[in-house]
Amino acid sequence: MDIGLIGLPQVGKSLLFRLLAGEGRGGPGQATVGMASVPDPRLDRLAALYKPRKVTPAALRVTDIPGAVPGEDRARWNRFLEAVRGADVLVHVIRAFGGGSLPHVLGEVDPLRDARLIRDELILTDLATVESARQRLEATPPRKRRPDDQALLERLPEMQALLEQERPLRELSWTDEDLRLVKGFGLLTLKPLVLAVNVDEGQLQQGTFPGEEALRQAAAQWGEPLITFCGPVEAEIAELPAGEREAFMGEYGIGEPGVARLARAAYEASGLISFFTAGEEEVRAWPIRRGLTAKQAAGKIHSDIERGFIRAEVVAYEDLIRLGSMAAVREAGLLRLEGRDYVVQDGDVILFRFNV
Repeated sequence: MDIGLIGLPQVGKSLLFRLLAGEGRGGPGQATVGMASVPDPRLDRLAALYKPRKVTPAALRVTDIPGAVPGEDRARWNRFLEAVRGADVLVHVIRAFGGGSLPHVLGEVDPLRDARLIRDELILTDLATVESARQRLEATPPRKRRPDDQALLERLPEMQALLEQERPLRELSWTDEDLRLVKGFGLLTLKPLVLAVNVDEGQLQQGTFPGEEALRQAAAQWGEPLITFCGPVEAEIAELPAGEREAFMGEYGIGEPGVARLARAAYEASGLISFFTAGEEEVRAWPIRRGLTAKQAAGKIHSDIERGFIRAEVVAYEDLIRLGSMAAVREAGLLRLEGRDYVVQDGDVILFRFNV
C-alpha cells in the first residue's frame, strides 16, 4: 500500500514525510520513498501483556510527490500526475500557517482554495481520460471491439456524468470486475483522499486556523477525513525522550502526535484492517484488505502457511485484553476454531495451524 503525499509547493510535505518515514530514498525534484509505521494502541497493550522480544507495527510505503502548481509548468504538472497515479491513497497536505519568510506560492493563504484547486485538477484529468476512452470505443466498429469494450461502454457514461458534476469517481459503487475494467486508465479520483492541514504553533494552541469552518464543511461534504498537525511541533515531539512527550503535548492540548492520527487515517481510508499474532518472541500487526479469508490472511505471513492451512485459532482482541491471558480465554470458551473461509475481522488475534 503506497500513501502519496501531494500538495502545492512549500506546504510542509517534506517535513511531514520525514516525520512519517525518515529520510527515505529519492533525489532533488524526484519523488522520495520511505516506510512509515502505523501507530496502534492495541499493539502496545498486547506487547504489555506478552512482553515479547520484538514488537512489529503495521507499515505503509510513503511517497513524497514533489509539489506543483496547476497551469504554471506543464511538464512539472505532468510528472506530478504520473507520480499520483502510482499511489493507492492520497494525503493532500494543505497550508494554514502564515507567510512570514516563506510566502505562499499563490500569495494569500487560503486552505479551502488550495483543497479545491488540487481536487478540481484531479477531476479534470480523469474527465479527459474518460471522455477520450468513450470517444475511442464509440468510434470502434462493434465487430472490432474487444470482449471488455461493451462493458466499458456501459460504465463510461455514468463516470463521465459524475465527473462533469465536479465529483470524484470514488463516489460511485465499484465491484472488483468494474475496477478490473478501468485498471489501465490510471484514474486519480478513485483513490481515497485524506486532507492534512499544516498549522502554525499559535493556531495549534488556539485549536483553530483561519478558514477552518469552511474547509471542514467542504471536507464533510466530500467525505474526506481532515487531520491537523503542526510540523515544527511534531518535529520537537519526535526528538523528545518517550517519557517527556506526554507532558510536552499537554502544553498544546493534544493527546497524541498529529502524524500518528494521520497515519491511522490513511490506513483506514485505504480499506485496510489489522490482525495480530502474539507470543513471547514477537507481537505483530499484519495489514490486510478488509474481507480477506483466514487462508488468505495466512498467506500474508508466509505462503507455506497458506498452502498448508489447517485451521485458525481466533480470539477477539477485546476478549484477550479483558481476560488477561490466552488460558483465561480458553477457559471462558471464547477461543474459536475457524476454517479457511472465515472472514478475518479487525483486531483478531490469530494462531494459524498448518502442515506442509
